[in-house]
Amino acid sequence: MTADRTVTEPIATAGTSRTVADIAIVGGGLAGSLAAAVLARAGHRIALIDKRAVYPDEFRVEKIGGHQLAMLRKLGFLDALEKVACRYDQVLNIREGKVVDVSVGQAYGFPYADLVAMARSQMPDPSSLIVDEVTAISCSDGVQHLELASGRHVTARLVVLATGMAGALAYKLGIRRRVLAERHSVSFGFTIARRDSRPFDFEALTCYGERTADGIDYLSLFPVRGGMRANLFMFRDPTDPIMRELRREPEATVLRLLPGLQPYLGDFRVTDRVQNWVMDLTVVEGHLQPGIVLIGDAFQTNCPAAGTGVARLLVDVDRLCTEYVPRWLTTAGMGQEKISQFYSDRDKIAADQQSLKMARFRQALTSRNDIGWDVRRRLHFLRRSLTHRVDQMHPGWLGRVRGALRA
Repeated sequence: MTADRTVTEPIATAGTSRTVADIAIVGGGLAGSLAAAVLARAGHRIALIDKRAVYPDEFRVEKIGGHQLAMLRKLGFLDALEKVACRYDQVLNIREGKVVDVSVGQAYGFPYADLVAMARSQMPDPSSLIVDEVTAISCSDGVQHLELASGRHVTARLVVLATGMAGALAYKLGIRRRVLAERHSVSFGFTIARRDSRPFDFEALTCYGERTADGIDYLSLFPVRGGMRANLFMFRDPTDPIMRELRREPEATVLRLLPGLQPYLGDFRVTDRVQNWVMDLTVVEGHLQPGIVLIGDAFQTNCPAAGTGVARLLVDVDRLCTEYVPRWLTTAGMGQEKISQFYSDRDKIAADQQSLKMARFRQALTSRNDIGWDVRRRLHFLRRSLTHRVDQMHPGWLGRVRGALRA
């Protein structure tokens, strides 16, 4: 129950010019759709606003595993995820054609659009999705007003900005992006298959870069319903000719950059369009304002190679939607003192800082060629290889050690 009587009305139908809700979520990608589902299932009136009724096939998040699954389970999405994703439980990790180790643990691969559709399907009322574009937002300590391209208006107590790296609306509110590392990384996504149509001899595989000059962190291969998906992560100038070669001749270029991969792939082909993404590391400034809160990439971007983007996003959704929003709505007002509680949350700060730390670590481990990082790189893979060999000789040893350390 909320203290503001203006939000006790049911959400308006699509035929009316004004919609009233508790929370207006701008941006219907993964962050916004998950937040909308969590809040709607808790009984809050939400308006999820996105210009696309069906999210397009974009190259974004394509796999989830480890602690991220525990977060999805906590938020109540794991069962729905299993219905749209392809599960795998073992990853063969190689470098220079040799096995480094084998990662064991539950993970899922999927097209990003399917993940967004899954999140939206968890909203109790499909009409909570408004297919439109927000052109202006007016925020205050009390009620927030949103203008849509169609001429409609939305009124809410809180606005959640989940627009990813699209910053036009934030810019109008005086929120700016500070670039920490321009063109930090380049990612490629494509699907492969053997030419003889036989399955690959592995469930999933990670092949690490062999030379610092190549700037390759790793190539990750994992199953999705459409085949074997490939994600290639690089720290290299996006204007380098190699980027064009990866788009035009991906098979030959991948094997030239990662020759140790050939025995594991055999005669393969790329079966769909090669997509790529250049990522800047950025954080926002001027974001502490009444009535509006930023989550996911709208607040801080991530390095895809570090694999921390989904973890950060889930922490944002969990802390905002299960801890702060329910409490904020029980009292009048939506001033900065409330909004600052979310940005000061210890779990959120830790996730944001860890994401930046891992981004810098992956880049240095991949590309730095000074003697200090060369030694560190060799020790990193040597330690993993030795641990794997010991675990092969004494099965279960590693699990017991990790369990003892957690105790």
